[in-house]
Amino acid sequence: MKAMIIKEIGSTDVFQLAEKAKPVAKPGHMVVEVKASSVNPIDTMLRSVELPWSNNLPEVLHGDVAGIVTEIGTDVTDFNVGDEVYGMAGGVNGVDGALAEFMLVDARLMAQKPKTLTMKQAAALPLVAITSYEALVEKMNVQPGDNVLVHGATGGVGHIAVQLAKALGANVTSTYSPANEALAKTVGADNLVDYTSESVSDYVRAYTDGVGFDKVFDTVAGDNIEKSFEAAKFNGHVATILPIADPLQIALKSLSFHSILMLIPLCHGINHSSHGRILTEIAALVDAGKIIPILDERSFSIWEVAKAHDLLTSGKAVGKITLTA
Repeated sequence: MKAMIIKEIGSTDVFQLAEKAKPVAKPGHMVVEVKASSVNPIDTMLRSVELPWSNNLPEVLHGDVAGIVTEIGTDVTDFNVGDEVYGMAGGVNGVDGALAEFMLVDARLMAQKPKTLTMKQAAALPLVAITSYEALVEKMNVQPGDNVLVHGATGGVGHIAVQLAKALGANVTSTYSPANEALAKTVGADNLVDYTSESVSDYVRAYTDGVGFDKVFDTVAGDNIEKSFEAAKFNGHVATILPIADPLQIALKSLSFHSILMLIPLCHGINHSSHGRILTEIAALVDAGKIIPILDERSFSIWEVAKAHDLLTSGKAVGKITLTA
C-alpha cells in the first residue's frame, strides 16, 4: 500500500511517499480502508519536536481516521466488514496512523461513523470530541443549568466543546477572536466575548452576576490559564488541555483542576474502550443535529499532508483541516 512516512523529526520536508506492507488483522483489531483524516496540533508536534512519545514514533502519523472496515480479527464482535467507522487510533507510541491507504486499528478505539456526516466531516471529530467529552462530562460533570465558560469558540476543541456543553443543558459563554466573529456566532454559545476588548471581570459580571463560572474549559491555555482561574467561581472547576506553570490560584480559590490528555489510552494501553464509548455517544449527538464539525474550506489529499501541516502552523486555518485518501 502507499503511505506517507517520516524517518526523522523535522520540517514538513521529512514526509515521503513510500510503499509499506498492507496491515493484516490480528486479535482485537480491524483493518480500515482510510477515506479521510484530519490535522491536529499533536500531529505537527510529533513530526517536528521531541516529545515524551518521540522515542517510539511510528513511521506513519495522524490518529484521526474515518474509513471502511475491510478485515476483522478474532474477538471483534461489534463491527462487520463494510462498516463505516471513525476513531483516533494511532500515529503515536509505535502504532502507525492514518496517512496510508489502510490502517490497523484497535477495535475498542473505534465507533460507527455518524450517519449524517461525510467521511471528511467524521475524520475531523475524534480527537477534539473525545477531549471535549473528557473535560466536560467525565472531569467537570457539567449539568443542566451550569454556567460554563469555554475559551476559544472557533478552535478545533473549542467549537465542539461549546456545542457539547449546550447539548448537556449548560448556559455557555465563549471567548473568540474578532477575526473569527462570524464563525463564532454559528457554534451556539449563549454569550460571546471578544477577548481582545472585554476583561475577565467584565464578562464575569455580565454573565454570572460577578460570582464566577461554575466550570471553565480552557482550550487555549498558555498565559490564558490565569484568565480561566480568575473567571471561575470559588470552589469551581477548571479544565485545560495544556500544562500549567503556577498552581497558586487553584489553591487560593479552592478550585477543582483537571488536566485533559486524551492520548493516555494510546500511550499507556489503558481504557481503550472509553474512546469507542465516547465516540458512540458523540455520533448520536451528531445525528441528532446537536454537534456539527467546522471544516476549513481548503481540502488536501493524504499525499499533500505537508501542505496541510504548513497551513495549520501558519495559524490561517479556519476550522479543522481535513485530508482525503
